[in-house]
Amino acid sequence: MGEKTSQVEPVNVLPDADQEAMEKHRVPAIDRMMDVLSHLERRSNGASIRELVEFLHLPRTTIYRIVNSLHSYDLVKRTPQGNYILGPRLLSLAARVLPGASDIDLVSFAMPHLERLSEATGEASKVSILDGDGVLVIAAVPGTREYALSVVPGQRPPIHAGAASKVLLAGLTKTELDAVLPAVLPRYTSQTTTDRKQLDQELTRIRRQGWAYDEGEYATGVNAFAARIPDREGRTIAALSVPFLAGADKPRLEQLRAAAISTAGAIAADIPARPTASARKSESIFGEHDA
Repeated sequence: MGEKTSQVEPVNVLPDADQEAMEKHRVPAIDRMMDVLSHLERRSNGASIRELVEFLHLPRTTIYRIVNSLHSYDLVKRTPQGNYILGPRLLSLAARVLPGASDIDLVSFAMPHLERLSEATGEASKVSILDGDGVLVIAAVPGTREYALSVVPGQRPPIHAGAASKVLLAGLTKTELDAVLPAVLPRYTSQTTTDRKQLDQELTRIRRQGWAYDEGEYATGVNAFAARIPDREGRTIAALSVPFLAGADKPRLEQLRAAAISTAGAIAADIPARPTASARKSESIFGEHDA
């Protein structure tokens, strides 16, 4: 049995009086559902019904009904081993809440490009976004060559270590960086940057060049190139990255760097411009007339 973690706590963004009023109108079933999803989020191998019952201290029948409902919407899925893990529907939901791209299904736009990239290079490829104060992989394609790395959607790399994470951080303002970066930057390998001043300097360079390189900052022996995916207004909304095993020669490194930059640009070119406020109002008016 894995180590227990705390259940989901609602974020208090309202004055105390308003918060008390909101508490009176909560839906317990949704709170329990979020507890289940939060627990699964922290279990890479999923969790069984029994573990959920023990962790949440709820009747087995209640847990079963919650999981069954979540499963019917593809919010969770059952593994061959009988555990439940987060489901693919969450990816499409996450892709639609990107900062500055609320109406964009980024996964759909990115997947054809990722498939072509991995086929051309033989390496895995992925697209990641900022998710709260962390990073979330929302789309991924495995590599085809021998010893290529395997990546899957739903992975959560650290926010300050790795090429994709640094590209995403480089798209933030200083105030935003202060809000998402922890006071102490954890070290994962000897290559991890743990000094904030040094990290800020690196982010300045990444901001200028539009891409980042990772030489084993999160996992020893795993390198990566990443490039930013901007929206039509120029804001970074995601990062494309190509992870690969260390040891590549300079021509191979340049090939992967160029491929990452080119593919990120191709994805960005496919992303439509967001409707303006006047356009949305016009669409609403015409929609009412058509009804």
